[in-house]
Amino acid sequence: MSMSFDRHRRLRNSAGMRNLVRETQLQASDFIYPLFIVEGEGKKQEIPSMPGVYHYSLDQLQEEIEEVVSLGIQSVIVFGVPDHKDEIGTQAYHECGIVQQGIRKIKEWAPGLVVIADTCLCQYTDHGHCGVIKDGVVDNDPSLELLVKTAISQAQAGADIIAPSNMMDGFVAAIRAGLDESGFAHIPIMSYAVKYASSFYGPFRDAAHSTPQFGDRKTYQMDPANMREALREAASDVNEGADFLMVKPAMAYMDIIRLVRDQFDLPVVAYNVSGEYSMIKAAAANGWLDEKSVALELLVGFKRAGADLILTYFAKDAVRWLNEK
Repeated sequence: MSMSFDRHRRLRNSAGMRNLVRETQLQASDFIYPLFIVEGEGKKQEIPSMPGVYHYSLDQLQEEIEEVVSLGIQSVIVFGVPDHKDEIGTQAYHECGIVQQGIRKIKEWAPGLVVIADTCLCQYTDHGHCGVIKDGVVDNDPSLELLVKTAISQAQAGADIIAPSNMMDGFVAAIRAGLDESGFAHIPIMSYAVKYASSFYGPFRDAAHSTPQFGDRKTYQMDPANMREALREAASDVNEGADFLMVKPAMAYMDIIRLVRDQFDLPVVAYNVSGEYSMIKAAAANGWLDEKSVALELLVGFKRAGADLILTYFAKDAVRWLNEK
C-alpha cells in the first residue's frame, strides 16, 4: 500500500544524525558564573539553600577563579556581602568595598576574564531595599545618585561591565551619564531591564543577606503577570544606552525572553536564578530528577527562547557535562 506522509524520524535515527541537525547549541562562552564574596579570611562556606555555591573570602577566591578559567568560562558576576550595613549602603560605593576589592583581585589573577559588577544597594543597606528610604518608601532619584557612585567605583576597580539590578526609573540613563563623565565611556551596561518581583529569589537573599526588613519590592520590580510592561522597560533602557538586556527570572519567563529577543537587537541575557537552581538540586538530592539532564535541558531552553548569554549557578557543572558529551 502506497501512502504519502512526512518522514520526520529520518533525521532522528542516530546520535550522529541528531547532532548534525541540532538547532541550538550550548557552549562554555554562553555562561556567566556568579560569585559571592565576603569579608574576612579563611572562608569558603557552602550556602545552605544553594548546594554547591559558596561564600568566599578573598584569600579563598583565587582557586575558584582558576577553575572557572580552566573550564573556558568567559565571564563572572560579582556579588558582595559586607560586614557593615547602613541606611544608605555606604559599602556599595566605597573604594575598599568588598566588591571593589574582589574585582581588583580577579583582574590581577585572570586579566582576560570578563568581570561584571552587580550594581545595587540591597546587599549594603540595613533595610534591605535597593535604594534610599524616605517616608517608608524607596525614593527613586536620590537612589540614582548613590547607584551612579557605585557604578563609577566599580569601574575604577576594573569592572569590565556594569550590571545595574535595582529597577529604579532612569537607572541606565543616570549610570551611563556618570560613567561617561568619569572617563568610562567604553564600559558597557548590562541592564537588568526586565526584572520581576519573583518568589524564585529566596535562596539568593539568603546568600546575599539582602532580604527586605519591611514590605517588599513590588513598587519597583515588575508584576509577574505583565508582558507588555516588559517591552516598555526594555525600550526605556535601550533608549537610555544599555548594551545588554537581561530578563530575570528565566524559567517562568521564557515567553518574555523571546519577546525581548524579537523586539530588540541587543544581546539578551537570561538569569537562571537561585530558586530555579535550588529546585533542581533538591529534586536531584531526593532522586526525583536527573540533575544533569534536567539542568542542560533547561539551559538549552533558555538559549532556544532567544538568550545569547545565561547567568547561571550551573555554569561550571554545565561545562563539565558538555565536555563529557
